[in-house]
Amino acid sequence: MSHSADRVVDAHEPVAPGMLGQWWRQGARSAFLMRPEWSGLQTTPAVIGWLVFVPLALGLFVQRLDIEGPANFYWPALQSGWLATAVSVWVCWLLVPHARSDAGPQAPSAAALFGMLAAQALTIEAVLSLVFVPMARIGVFSAEMLGRRGEWAAWGLGVGWIGAAQLVLVWRSGTRRWTPRVVATVLLAGVLAAGQWFFPLRYWYPAPQPEAAAEPIRWTQELMELQPQVLAQRLDALQPQRPGVADVYAITFAPYADEDVFLRESRMVAGVMQDRFGAGGRTIQLVNHRDTLREWPWATPLNLQRAIRRAAQSMNRDEDLLFIHLTSHGARAGSLAAAFWPLSIDPVTPQMLKAWLDEAGIRYRIVSVSACYSGSWIEPLANEGTLVMTAADADHTSYGCGRGSELTFFGRAVFDEELRRTWSFETAHAAARQTIEQREREAGKSDGYSNPQIRVGAAIRERLVRLEAERAAPER
Repeated sequence: MSHSADRVVDAHEPVAPGMLGQWWRQGARSAFLMRPEWSGLQTTPAVIGWLVFVPLALGLFVQRLDIEGPANFYWPALQSGWLATAVSVWVCWLLVPHARSDAGPQAPSAAALFGMLAAQALTIEAVLSLVFVPMARIGVFSAEMLGRRGEWAAWGLGVGWIGAAQLVLVWRSGTRRWTPRVVATVLLAGVLAAGQWFFPLRYWYPAPQPEAAAEPIRWTQELMELQPQVLAQRLDALQPQRPGVADVYAITFAPYADEDVFLRESRMVAGVMQDRFGAGGRTIQLVNHRDTLREWPWATPLNLQRAIRRAAQSMNRDEDLLFIHLTSHGARAGSLAAAFWPLSIDPVTPQMLKAWLDEAGIRYRIVSVSACYSGSWIEPLANEGTLVMTAADADHTSYGCGRGSELTFFGRAVFDEELRRTWSFETAHAAARQTIEQREREAGKSDGYSNPQIRVGAAIRERLVRLEAERAAPER
């Protein structure tokens, strides 16, 4: 006997396009918080499959639109994100056993209720995509353009709509008993929040640009004389500290010119520090690359020492923090590889960096080292006022620093993903460790888990707690 709220048919009956249209029309009604009409809707496995598959396909398409230019599909992402689906199925089963007796003659079956949750997702995803994708493509949807309140408001609009549509649907369609309703509400809200907090794998990532054979750099007198001017301009542009505010000064250091991944990571990390930690006007990039000869100073040991000195002069050393991100190839002995032919550049070591920081009187330091064997930097740099985190331990290579890489695995997981949704370096590093381990395993890393490391001194932890509170506080 068929249920009054949905029509059960032969599972092998082909799915008529008109039937899917009926589902999506009713899904649109429920997405806009109206009551769906359940009468006549089929709930065959094929119908439910289409209702789940089409929003997934739309999500794949929309994520591709977010990336300008070539992109690579990351198929392991298809294996993630199914927790919400499993919870939705269980919630529908929880609500419906009592529906026949106490929810009225038009109550749906569990299969129909799950199908409607999937159908409404198509409308919500389509509408949000029409709004946010164009904003993202023209650069409007960013913390810099919207401000922190605007960024949170835009995020809350989408998540709030999804949650409201789901909860209104299940409260109207299932049992009227309070206990199952409350359990369903907690489960749906919890899995929605978890999906936003735990950064999901993306289906698409920008494809590495082919590195064509470039013409040799013409080291003219004008070019050589320009570099001291670029350094002086960038150092002079560092803004002074603000009294009563835990300002962050940031230096990125990318000394290996032969691979573009280090340039890209330098830019990305500098952007995160500016957007998330208020380091705008207090950031300098030191980069060895042919594309930045007129834009940024060279990444040499002497320039790094000069940048540290100038930051120390500009900051309040009792309350401000200096962040340094170093990205290159690393050696077991701890040195950071440098290359910019035909210049001869000495490698930087942790002992050199510590000496410069001590000499400049920097009390609170955050040092991030994205390189193979970078765990060897922990002991030389560690003290009460320092947080040092590395892409690997002292015995393993890191991953993602080759010519075909867009970003290193460490840089992407810690900065491009985790620190875009938390202000805690410790939280970001802990979450990134798990992500990196999974991605290295999927990529077939042959020498074992890189095992990223972190060491946090008691004094810097206190300053970071204050910094997190300041950054998390709503704008006034």
